Amino acid sequence: MNGVYTSTIGRVLSWARANSLSYVSTGSGCCADEVLNSAGCRYDLERFGCVPQIDPNQADLLIINGFVSEKAEPYLRALYDAMKNPKYVLAVGACASSGGMFSPERTYAVRKIVSNIVPVDVFVPGCPPRPEAIMDGLLELQEKIRGNRRSRHPNP
Repeated sequence: MNGVYTSTIGRVLSWARANSLSYVSTGSGCCADEVLNSAGCRYDLERFGCVPQIDPNQADLLIINGFVSEKAEPYLRALYDAMKNPKYVLAVGACASSGGMFSPERTYAVRKIVSNIVPVDVFVPGCPPRPEAIMDGLLELQEKIRGNRRSRHPNP
């Protein structure tokens, strides 16, 4: 009886945590425009429970979009460390995932992947990714928080 009660409370808490994400975003490059577009009235991230925050102490989701330079690396780490637990990271765009067109092979001052700085939960591909892709990454993060697995490819 006690195990059922605990697991039910755990499911309710993970459902509430997944559907009430407050995010803080780092805006650099063209991916910042797409994140702003997905937060706008046409796509409306708030219907997924995502509310923008200014203070990282009140946010539990960090959206990293665009490239991260070597000078910005300690500030990004400090922003991540200022967030309360549990905290999640969504890396948006090819620059945050692999360096993109600003990769270290072309530019010396850009970090190749953000996951070397902070642990990333979901990568959203694209250059720049469409708002639908950002929302799909957000849905994948919500399923990860709930503890469910979401298949990207349907079984034939």
